[in-house]
Amino acid sequence: MVPKNDIKRLSRLTAITTLLQTKRIVTATELANKFTVSTRTIYRDIKALEQAGVPVLTEEGIGYSLMEGYRLPPIMFTESEANALITAEQLILKNKDLSLVNEYTNAIQKIKSVLRNQTKEKTNLLADRIVFRQNSDNEKKSNYLTTLQLALTNFQVVEISYSSLEANEKTSRKIEPFAIYSTQENWILIALCQLRKDFRSFRLDRIEKLFLTNKSFEPHNLTLKEYFEICRQKSL
Repeated sequence: MVPKNDIKRLSRLTAITTLLQTKRIVTATELANKFTVSTRTIYRDIKALEQAGVPVLTEEGIGYSLMEGYRLPPIMFTESEANALITAEQLILKNKDLSLVNEYTNAIQKIKSVLRNQTKEKTNLLADRIVFRQNSDNEKKSNYLTTLQLALTNFQVVEISYSSLEANEKTSRKIEPFAIYSTQENWILIALCQLRKDFRSFRLDRIEKLFLTNKSFEPHNLTLKEYFEICRQKSL
C-alpha cells in the first residue's frame, strides 16, 4: 500500500506541474502558500520534478517556469477558442453555487495549462479586461465579440460603422479596444476613439459594420479598475 504522504506529495507534484503550465512564472513563495507547505518543501518538489524529467527552468530571484513547448495533455487550443473559455470563466465566477464555481475553476486551470505561453499571456490579459454588470435591457444581439477580443489582445485598431442610440446618428470610427463588459446579454466595448481622442463605450448591438485594420496601437497604461474609478469620479 502506498503511504498517504507519498500520495499527497504525488498529487502536489502534479498540481505544481499544471500550475507551471498555467502561468509563465511562478515563485516558490506562491507555490508554498497555495499548497500550505514550506518553501523548503517546494524546493525539494521542484528538484523531484527535474529528476523525473520535467523541464523546469529556474530564473534566479524571479521564479520557475516550464520550457516552451512542454505539455502534458496532447491537446492545443486556438486563440479564439481560448478566449471563449476565458469569457465563460468570468460568467461562471458570478454564479451563486460555490460547487459549480470550484469545479469550473479546477477545470479551467487544466485547460489553461495546455496553452502556449503567448496565448496564455493574451488570455490572462483578456480575463483582466472582462467584467459582467447588471442591466434590465437584455434583448439585444451582436456578432462581433470574438473579433473584438482578438483585436483587444493583439492591440489592433478597428474601424466600425456605429449607430448611436442617444444622438440617433451613424458615424465611422477608428477605435482602440481596451476592455469589454456585459450587462446581462448586452455587450459593451470600452475603446479609445481616435476621432474623439478619449475613451468611449460602444454597444456591440449598435455596431453595424466592423473592419480589422492592419494598424496596431500601443497598450494603454490604465487598468479596468482605474477606468471605472475615473468614470465614477466624473459622475459625482
